[in-house]
Amino acid sequence: MPLDDPDASLGAAFGSGLGPGFHHTPPRDGYAWWYLDALSEDHRHGLTIIVFLGSVFSPYYAIARRQGPADPMNHCCINVALYGSPARFAMTDRPASALKRDDVSITIGPSAMRWDGKVLTLDLDEVAVPLPRRIRGKVRLTPGPMNRRVFTLDAAGHHHWRPMSAAAKVEVELEHPGLSWKGHGYFDSNWGSAPLERDFQEWDWCRVPLKEGAAILYDARRRDGTRQQLALRFHEDGRIEEMPVPPDVIMRRSMWGIRRATQSEADARIVKTLLDTPFYARSVLETTLCGERAMGVHESLDCDRFAALPIQLILPFRVPRRWI
Repeated sequence: MPLDDPDASLGAAFGSGLGPGFHHTPPRDGYAWWYLDALSEDHRHGLTIIVFLGSVFSPYYAIARRQGPADPMNHCCINVALYGSPARFAMTDRPASALKRDDVSITIGPSAMRWDGKVLTLDLDEVAVPLPRRIRGKVRLTPGPMNRRVFTLDAAGHHHWRPMSAAAKVEVELEHPGLSWKGHGYFDSNWGSAPLERDFQEWDWCRVPLKEGAAILYDARRRDGTRQQLALRFHEDGRIEEMPVPPDVIMRRSMWGIRRATQSEADARIVKTLLDTPFYARSVLETTLCGERAMGVHESLDCDRFAALPIQLILPFRVPRRWI
C-alpha cells in the first residue's frame, strides 16, 4: 500500500514535528497509544511498555462505550510487561485526573514518559498483578532516525500507525525487580477514532532487527473482508523501502489457541511465547526477511475473542481500575 502523505496525515493528528506527539487527544470512543519493546542482547530478558489514552483493552472502557460515546481520557494506562526471570505484568486503568501531559511528556499516575529530542525516558512505578509486586526504575530508548510517515490501516481511515523508530537502543535500569540490561528496541504509535474490534477481526505484526536497519510486517484482517498487508524495510539512514509481501507462514498456536501467522521468505517459527492471553499473544519468532535469518518480536490479536462476554468478565482480574 502506498505511504500516506506524511505532512497531511501527521499534521492532522500529531503535529508537524518529529516528536512523539503526546498532546494528541483522541475523539470519543477513540484511542492513542505509544508502544515500545526491547529484547536484551543475550535474549534472556525482554519488555514492552504501552502508554494508552483510551485503553483499547480496558474492560471498563468497553463498558463505557456500550453506554454511549465514551471519553478516552477517563481510561488511561501505562502497561508494563517484563519477560524472562523475574517476570512482571502491570496494567492499571486510571481516570482523567491521573493524567498530565504536554508536547514532550506524559504522566499517568506514578509513571511518566518524556522526550528530550534525542532520548525517550520512562520513569516507572507500577504494581504488578496478580501478585502485588513493584515495578520501579528507568528505561531509556535512543532511537535511530525518527520517522514521520503515517500508515492508514483501514479503508475508512479510522486507524493509523506511525513506526517512529524501527531500530533503537534500549537501556533498562530497574530497582524493583533488580534488573539491568541493554538491547535492541522499537518505538511506535497508533491512534484511531473507533474501537479496534469494530473494524478488525484479527492482525499479526512483527518487527525484526537486521544487520542494517530493521524490517516490519503488518497483516490486518478487516471486518469488511479485505486484508491490509505491509512489508517495510527501514534503513539506517532513515529511508523506508516498501517490499513485496513474502508468502504466508502459519506457526504453532498459542496455549489459548490464538492463531499465529507471519510472512517469511523461508520457514518461520515461534522461539518463545512472551505473553499468552485468551485474545492476544506476544512472542519471539525466528524468520527470514531481506535474505537474513533473524529473531524479532511478533504479536497476534484476535478482536472477536477480546469482545466476547466471557473474556470481558475475566479481564478485571488482569486489568484493575483506580477510580481516583
